[in-house]
Amino acid sequence: MKIKNLIVSALSLVLLLSLVLPLSPSAQEKSQEKQEQSTAIIIPETVKTAIQEGIQTRQPRLDIPFTIIKHSYLPAQQNIHVIIFFKVKNSDLGFASLTSDIEGQKKKQEKEEEAQSIFETTPNKLNAKANVFLQFNKLEDNIPGELVKEIYIPFNLEVDGVSYEPDKEEIYSFGYPIPPGDYLLSTAITSNNLDKIGTQYYELSLPNVLSSSGELDTTPIFSVKNIEQMSAPEAQVQIHKGFFTYSILQIVPNLENLFSPKDNLDLFFFILGAKPNEQGKFDIEINYEVYKGEAIQIRYQPQIYDSPLISQPLPMKKTVLIKSEEGEKKETRDLEPGSYTLSLKITDKTSGNSITRTIDFEIKT
Repeated sequence: MKIKNLIVSALSLVLLLSLVLPLSPSAQEKSQEKQEQSTAIIIPETVKTAIQEGIQTRQPRLDIPFTIIKHSYLPAQQNIHVIIFFKVKNSDLGFASLTSDIEGQKKKQEKEEEAQSIFETTPNKLNAKANVFLQFNKLEDNIPGELVKEIYIPFNLEVDGVSYEPDKEEIYSFGYPIPPGDYLLSTAITSNNLDKIGTQYYELSLPNVLSSSGELDTTPIFSVKNIEQMSAPEAQVQIHKGFFTYSILQIVPNLENLFSPKDNLDLFFFILGAKPNEQGKFDIEINYEVYKGEAIQIRYQPQIYDSPLISQPLPMKKTVLIKSEEGEKKETRDLEPGSYTLSLKITDKTSGNSITRTIDFEIKT
């Protein structure tokens, strides 16, 4: 990772004040509000109709096939910053293969004549231009109710035509702060002229980070491949390929939880419900253990944190006892390929509350 706990520690005070306490709207929210005020209709009628046709049965429209694979969330002032991950095959988006100049020109001409492709080609690049529309409805008894938010995201992606893989599924993300609650998210990806409309529906539940229930909880715990610091938070919601953003962080997640033997298990999550002491500081202890089945493989030293925002690298190395004629000695070895479970026992030493969470991961050669 390019940054570790140093940046997270520096961010902790700012994040805790800006992400948990009720403050003025974020730059992203202000930008979205300006966009909504200047645009009479966020979702065009043709797209709205396509969404409404399948909203009750959650039946997708597959003009442009895509799949929402999972979501995560983190605190965002009085709201929750929800992050949605979706995947789509390159060929389903309309990229043209540059196998040869003749075939490339022929395919380009055919697509221009059909006027259906949402992409324009150049000799060396493929440029994706499309629209993404989001609709959040309150979900009550599994029935979509009150409309909470409509969002428009322009989609502009440039790739190298030489390395383009038509059958490859790429993972993209978008994020937006919304209030806690149960929602049905309707997502539409369209061509610029709206001739092609693909829809998907996704249910999600977002907790109240300001709840005073006294119980501990966590945001979804995930591992990251890389974290970098941006110069400033994004002013507008955007589609990202292979990463997501949070505050001033750009994060590449390991969504599959697949690792090589020498990798670290780099965790990133937020502890909900922890209480600061009289001095306004947190005192959180986490005990990490790795299991293979019922057998413990690694027991790490307990870690103490003064912030509920956790960024923790865990080396996946175990200590084994070697016996020989010369006696016994300990060696440190990488975990062997296989399936494992990481257990986290989290204790808020200020309140005395604790909670245990587990995540499964796999090591491959």
